[in-house]
Amino acid sequence: LEERIQWPAQDLQAGCNRTMALVDNIRSVLRHALGHTFYPGLEPAVGFGRAFEGWTASEEEVVYHVLVPLTPPLGHLFHLEPDTEQQRPGRNFRVLVTLECRCPREQQGAYPLCFLHHRDLIRWATGQPSLLDTLCTGSYLDVRKTVRWFRALVRASWRRLPQSCSWDLALLPSERSCNLRLTDSQESFQVKLLFGVRRHGSDIVISSRSQGPCTPSTMWPETYTLAETKFFRHVASQAPQDSSHLKCLQLLTGALARKDLLAHAIKTIVMRLLNTLPASQWHRKYFLLQLSDALEQLRLSLEEKHLEHFIVGNQRLPEEIRLPPDIRSARPPNLFQGLLQDPAAHSQAMQAY
Repeated sequence: LEERIQWPAQDLQAGCNRTMALVDNIRSVLRHALGHTFYPGLEPAVGFGRAFEGWTASEEEVVYHVLVPLTPPLGHLFHLEPDTEQQRPGRNFRVLVTLECRCPREQQGAYPLCFLHHRDLIRWATGQPSLLDTLCTGSYLDVRKTVRWFRALVRASWRRLPQSCSWDLALLPSERSCNLRLTDSQESFQVKLLFGVRRHGSDIVISSRSQGPCTPSTMWPETYTLAETKFFRHVASQAPQDSSHLKCLQLLTGALARKDLLAHAIKTIVMRLLNTLPASQWHRKYFLLQLSDALEQLRLSLEEKHLEHFIVGNQRLPEEIRLPPDIRSARPPNLFQGLLQDPAAHSQAMQAY
């Protein structure tokens, strides 16, 4: 059975390398263009998601997901404010942008190049508006404005990139990500760029990903996908060369009905098994046992309507995965909380299983 599972025709590692080379070139060109402005700084991009974890559902087109972390420009500060209304699932934040006081402590307002006290003078001297005047709604960083700004920069800079000699670029419509499709005479591939702010320099970010229709433009959901991808890289460094954990994940995800409901649950269960079982037990000769264990864990979780988040509150993660203190010590949320509250959804999930 394991030998019959087909990997995508596209070489994932080659696609990941090609994607990161493209995004690194974009960042290099844009950093030069933004050097004397008060737009956000662009940290090194990070690939995440299925392709960068080494697997994908065989019937779907491979989309390469990349996060571009943002940093505040000179004279500006980012403050992450939790959403206290909690009208949407998960943890959500807003990015409050403030101007930095650069005056001596005893002489507030005395320094002529202070962004806080002499905002108009800074604008006159530099000819550049502050971030509050460009990508914010009120005092909060706006996702849609940020995406439109970045799309315009990519469009204007494309001919300066070496990839433009071999590929045609199409910018696909999206309000909360910058979606690129590159095509040559033989193939095409899609890159989805999201933007975010790291929490305390960790592997947890608040990002521009959507939380469904009508997600407010100043809402930045917390996401754990960078930490998950880092976990899979750790596993790859420890597992046997012929480990079949990725094929197990691909087969289970591809075979499921209601993938929107159960795909992340399957991934969570596989990650928990990978973090519990010795690496030797993921040898290909145990493939059927791996499938059986994962399916049994899914059945029990569905029956109990309880499956704990893998990252939040996990005290047994590899040391290289950096978590903020509140995430490491938090009580893991129940991924099946919605099934507790909605009997019809629970019935559909059991039928899909």
